[in-house]
Order: sequence, then structure tokens, then C-alpha cells
Amino acid sequence: MTAATQDALARAEAHAPFLRLQMRRFPEVVARLEAGDFSDSEPQIEPDAPVATALRRARGKQALSLAIGDLSGALSLEQVTARLTAFADLALDLSIKESIARYVPDVEPRGFAAIALGKHGSGELNYSSDIDPILIFDPDTLPCRSRDDPGEAAVRIGRGIVDLLQTRDADGYVFRIDLRLRPSPEVTPIALPVEAAISYYESQALPWERAAFIRSRACAGDMGLGQGFLDAINPFIWRRGLDFGAVKEIRSISAKIRNHHSRGQTLGPGFDLKRGYGGIRDCEFFAQIHQLIFGGREPALRTTATCDALSALAVAGRVAPDEAEALTSAYRLYRTIEHRLQMVDDRQTHALPTNSEELDNVARLHGLADASALIELLAPHVAQVATISDGLDGDDNHGLPTELVALAERLATLGFPDPDHSARRVEHWRGGTIRALRSPAALEALETVLPQLLEALGKASDPTRAINRFSDMVERLPSAINLFRLLEAQPGLLTLVTTIMCHAPTLSDALARRADLLDRLIDASAFDQLGEVSDLIAEMRLAGDLELQLDHVRKIVAEHRFALGVQLIEGAHDPLEIAGGYSRVAEAAIRVTVDASITAFEERHGKVPGSELVMLALGRMGGGELTHASDIDLIYLFTGDFAGESDGAKPLGAVHYFNRLAQHVTTGLSAPTAAGPLYEIDTRLRPSGNDGPLTVSLDAFAKYQAENAWTWEHMALCRARVVYGSPEAREAVQAIIDATLTAPRDLEKLHCDATKMRADMAAHKPSKGPLDFKLCAGGLVDLEFVTHVKQLQHKAGFSPRLSQAIADLAKEGHVPESLIEAHRLLTRLLVTIRLVAPDSQVPDPATCALIARACGKPDWTALMEAVEEVKSDVARTWAGIAAA
Repeated sequence: MTAATQDALARAEAHAPFLRLQMRRFPEVVARLEAGDFSDSEPQIEPDAPVATALRRARGKQALSLAIGDLSGALSLEQVTARLTAFADLALDLSIKESIARYVPDVEPRGFAAIALGKHGSGELNYSSDIDPILIFDPDTLPCRSRDDPGEAAVRIGRGIVDLLQTRDADGYVFRIDLRLRPSPEVTPIALPVEAAISYYESQALPWERAAFIRSRACAGDMGLGQGFLDAINPFIWRRGLDFGAVKEIRSISAKIRNHHSRGQTLGPGFDLKRGYGGIRDCEFFAQIHQLIFGGREPALRTTATCDALSALAVAGRVAPDEAEALTSAYRLYRTIEHRLQMVDDRQTHALPTNSEELDNVARLHGLADASALIELLAPHVAQVATISDGLDGDDNHGLPTELVALAERLATLGFPDPDHSARRVEHWRGGTIRALRSPAALEALETVLPQLLEALGKASDPTRAINRFSDMVERLPSAINLFRLLEAQPGLLTLVTTIMCHAPTLSDALARRADLLDRLIDASAFDQLGEVSDLIAEMRLAGDLELQLDHVRKIVAEHRFALGVQLIEGAHDPLEIAGGYSRVAEAAIRVTVDASITAFEERHGKVPGSELVMLALGRMGGGELTHASDIDLIYLFTGDFAGESDGAKPLGAVHYFNRLAQHVTTGLSAPTAAGPLYEIDTRLRPSGNDGPLTVSLDAFAKYQAENAWTWEHMALCRARVVYGSPEAREAVQAIIDATLTAPRDLEKLHCDATKMRADMAAHKPSKGPLDFKLCAGGLVDLEFVTHVKQLQHKAGFSPRLSQAIADLAKEGHVPESLIEAHRLLTRLLVTIRLVAPDSQVPDPATCALIARACGKPDWTALMEAVEEVKSDVARTWAGIAAA
């Protein structure tokens, strides 16, 4: 036995528990090694053992033989990695055959192949590595049971392969399998039909996948199938021309490879040999980037192994010989130390231990004195590789670094308080895993606008919150190309988008669903006050069937609600005017939707002669002061004889007819379509509430209001407004409302009922948060109760618009004039908070400042002081009514 072998065995025994275990398990291998026989490092399979058992035992023997050969210097790095790769090929091939035989016995194992990628593909497999194959199959030739689909059969075979190689028992395991390099692994099966795989790589593949296939080869199974697949996608990998788009792709590959983990970047304990700055990945990237640039025209550069590629590039004059030599030397050392790390416990690790004793142990396994000697050995190589690698970037993406640490430093200068977090966000965008950013065109559009975008987000009141919301929006988009091109063409929109991200989560969500919502904001006229209901109706009407009409209404409503929301946060108009705009949009949507629903309904059931549907709005819709989040309170009525019948092909009695019609209308207004949702419809204010029919005749409505309605229903009727019906029907309904509200009334009962109802509401529906100025004491609900009680008490001020009603009552001396301003301030607050703080919690200071500005106050403190004053005024007035 040579001294080198004896020393290697001693180091393995002392410093590598995994190798020590293999030495105990396979004494015959130790004996051969002592005799200088390293034949067990070649793939050897026991012929009579089950395939899984034979592979596991062979793997243990090879691991021991290769480790001692490596440690003793009897085997070179290339010999070690080549034999590891050959064993992986053999194991995959035998596993494919075994899995097919188990699925369909006694058939030729064809139609299924494994494509090796990464170090397995380049013949440089790690000592304790997983393998990353792509599994493909040919549906026409794959052995398959008669009752099974070829795709299902391929998945079963693939699972059998994974189980055979990855399952552990007393003999260990064969290989860990990682199948995530296949296209869209989150949604695709583990084995892909070959034609579908070819189609993907020809049309949809990402730049990093192009780089990955530099080191690809058919390694197991049906080799003809595998090689045919690689031949078909060869043009995808090796492109003859290098246009501007290709340069962009190469930069995106840089982002993928160079953006490492935040830990393990600096040489020392914990340094990541693979991902660390100046480590293995930088050597590989340097070679691959030059191969992608020049390999399309120079086939000699298409070699898979890293060291071979560096040599070929130097010979071709594409890289400096001294740089190629430095990278090759560093790469060989890194891979050797990487193997030492993995020999210790058979773990797939690439990082130096952080524990000093463990790091000393690795150093001594390599034959060094201690950890300091190991760091000293690595230091010049790491520094030189980092310098060479940095030279690749040159003028980076419009001044934005692609390396994570440098990017974080840049973001810190732009104002991001947590630059590491924000840099990882940008890295995620650039990585190509987001659906909206998978295409090269989308990534190019991102890079073009990214510097201006980050500068704008950095100026936000809360840059971290802004970038998080922007990221959430991008992740929900089907495609981000149009958004980024729009932002590039209209730089002023960047500030607007930033404002939306910071202050309006509802608008952020809407923008995530439809980036084209920004289109209407390009023209300054988009900030003008909204048109009248008739103008909106004309815009919403569309010739076509019901579904097309409903989709169109939803599209227009979403655009106007978004524009109104932006106008609110930009301070373009008073929130009271915005509330009126929301209401006009809703009324137009109701009228167009109901018209279309009635037309479709009449095609089947005809009309009820002398009758029509009438719709009464109450609450904020009745008063014409909606918020962004308001639902719509409706009562459905019909005119004419309740005993009538429709004249269509499928006639219905009048009551049944209008109830069915009302259900269709409610669905048309509330059910989401492909264009999204419209409004939440609440019909609980109808006669008898949920216990009553959805629709009642005018006569029944008048009788109910005169004889059976509760006091609270008459209070609600104070804000009733007809939003659908002919002029004659509107007049008839208004006459019923007027008669009801002006009828003689027991004032004591009015006060008692109102007081009890407000107390019950306070008990069962408390404030949602500190900014719930609707339900709090002295808030809008109290103000509404004051107004409605006074209206019914004095039979005055009967305007559905609360602001007008309060003004009329104040003019006649029934309520304090201060309630006019109270209503204005509380309504401005409600409209604004519903958009920017929908949870009613106090937002960040910048959003508080926005709320104050919208309410006409100089700052948050002044606003809260004014709010407390009006709340006290309202509460005092209500208390006087409750005590009466």
C-alpha cells in the first residue's frame, strides 16, 4: 500500500463519518484500495441482486473508492466526476428499464428517455449531488396498458424511477432526484410528451433555460428519442445571430446566475463555494455567457464541461488565456474542496461550515493544518474570479446592478429603508418565474423601465410598502408588457402608480386585474368631474346579447370607479363630488343592466300588459352619496294588476313574473362575469324583509307602508329615490312615499322606536376600528337618525339627499346649522377612508396626511380635532332626541 493511500484512508477514518461507515460496510473494497486497485470506482452492478439493492450497494462502494482515490491523488478531479456521471447514467438507465418492466412486463423499454442537465449533463457530477433530469416520452412508442392513457403511463413510470433511486433503506439510497428544471414544474407532469417539450423550448422557454441546455445530453433510456429531442431544440440553444434581444436575454441570465443568497457571499466560515461571490457559479457563468454569445457561429465552443469550455474559448481567442487559466485553476480547487465538504456526511452542501471545529475538520480531510490554511488556500482564487466576473457586467442595466448585494446598496441610495428585502423583490421579478414576466419581451420591458420605476418607488412615503404592493400587482397580471411599456411612454404615471401602491389597496388590486385601467389617466381630462347619468348610459350601452352587455357595463364601471378613486387620492375633487360620481355611475349601470335583463327576459315570457318593473334605491344610493365600497340597497316594485299574466311563449302570472324578473336583474347587477364583479345588492329593506317576496305591487307596497311598516322602515324611506321606471311609475311611487312620510304619527312612539333601534345597532354592530366614523358615537349613523327623526317629526326636509335634508331642517330651525358642516366632514371622511383605510385602522402618516387634505384640513391633528368637535355636536343633538 502506498503512503498516499494509507494517508487517505487515515484521513477518511478520522474526519469523514460517512466514509468511515462505508469502510466498515465494505472491507473488501478497503482491501483492494490498499492493494492499489481502484476498479470499484467504475460502475459495477451485482448481476443477481434486485436492481434497487444492487444500485445502492454499488453506490456505496463507488463512493468509498472514489473518495480514497481523490484524497490520495490516484484519481484526478476529471476522473472522479466522469465516473460519478457514468454511474448516474447507468442508474437512470436501469431504473427506466425496471420501472417500465414493472408497469408492462416483457416489453422492449423504449419511448422514454432522460435528458441530463447541469453537472450531470456536462460530465462533472458532484461527489454527493442530486441529479436534475428532464423526463420525456413518445406517446406512440411508449409501452402502455390498453386501458391507460400514455401520459398517465409516463407519469407512473417516472414515479417508479424516482422511488427506485431516491428511497432509502439499510443500504442507503442511489440518487436524490430533482425534476424542477422541466418547463413550468408547478403545473406540468413529471414526464413530458416529446412534441410538447419541443414546442415549449421553441416558443416559450426562458433565457436561463437556454443557458441550462448548454450542458444537456441524452443520458438514459431511449437514446434515439433523447437525441432527437436535443437535435430539434438545438436552434433554441445555439443562435447564429446576436441581436439586441439576445443581448437582453444574456443580461437576464446574468441576473439569474449572479443574484446569490445573501449569506455566504464573503470568503470565510459559511462561504458558499457554489453561490458565493467569486465562486463556482461565477466560473460557470463566465464560460456559458461567452458560449451563448459566440457558440451559435462557432460549433467548437459548444462543449459541455466548464474547464473544456474555458479552454476552447481561449483557443478561439474569445477570452484572454490568462483569464481562462485563472478560472480553470479556481474551478478545479473549488470542486475539490466541495467534494471534501460532501464526503464528511454525504450531504449535498456547498458552504464551508460556520463552526470552527467543523471547518478545521474539512481542512484536515483535505490534508491541511486547520481552517486558516484552507481559507488562505482559497483566498487568491476567490479574489481573482470575482474581479474577472465583475468585468462581464460593464455598463450594467441602465445603471442598475444585477448582483444582489450591489443592487441592495443602490436601492439604499434611492431611499428604500430595507434595501435587502427590496433587492430580493427585484431579483424575483428578473428571475422569470412570475407568469407576467416569463417572456423575453416582458423582461426587456421591465429592464427598460426599472430604473425610473425604482426611483419613483423610492420616493414614496413608504417605499417598502410601495414595492410590495407593486410586486403583488405584477404577480397577478397575465402579462406585464403593456404596463411597463405604458410606464415607459408616460413617465408621469410612475408617480401616480406609486401613490396608488402606497395609499389605495383597493385600487392596487383593481390595477392588478386590469393594467389597462391606467389608460384613461394618461389624458388630463380623465381628472375632470364625471358626466351626467345620461352620458354614462350612452357610454355603457352596447348592441349585442345580454352577456356582452353585462361585460361591457362592468368594464366601464370599473374604469370610472378606478378613475374616481385616483381623483380622490390625488385631491383632484372634493370627496363629496366623488361620492356623487360613484352614485351616477351606479345609476347608469342599473338602468343599462336592467334594460338588457328585461329585454332578454321578455324574449321568453313576454310582457305583463299595463305593468312594469320599478326600482327604489335607499341608503347611500338613494341619497346619491356612494363610497368606493358601498353596496346598493334596492326595493323592487311593479305597477298594474297583481292578477295579470304575461303574453309570451312561456306566460307567467304577474307576481311570479316580476319576482323572477327581479331575480334576473339582481343576478345581472351582482354576479361576476369574465369582466369582473359589479355591485353587491341588498334587498333586505323590502316589505317584510327576507320573509317577504322579492317584488310587490305598488298597491301592496302602499298598504304595507300604511299599515304594517316599522318605524325604522319609514326612516329608511326618507332616503328613498326611484332609479328605474317610467315617468308615470316614478310619480306613482313618489306619491306613496310622500303619503307615508307625511301621514299622522305617534311622536312618542317615533322617539322610543328610534332610540331603541339605535341602541340595538350599537350593541350588535360596534365600530370596526378607530376610523369608523359611521358607526361610532356621534358618527354618520347618529346624524342619519337625527335627520330622519326630525323629518318624520316635523314633516319637513324630505329630500333623499342627506345634505339637502339637513340644510332644509336647519333653515326651519329643527336642527342646529352646525350639523350641515358635520355631515360634510363626516361624509368626506367616510368616502376617503373607505378607499385608503378600508379596515378603519389608522394608516401610516403619509396616508393620514392624504385623508386630512381630502377633508380640507392642514394636517391629521387638525382633522381629528375637527372630527371630535362635530362628533360631540352630533352626539349632543342625538342625546337630546333620545331623552325626549
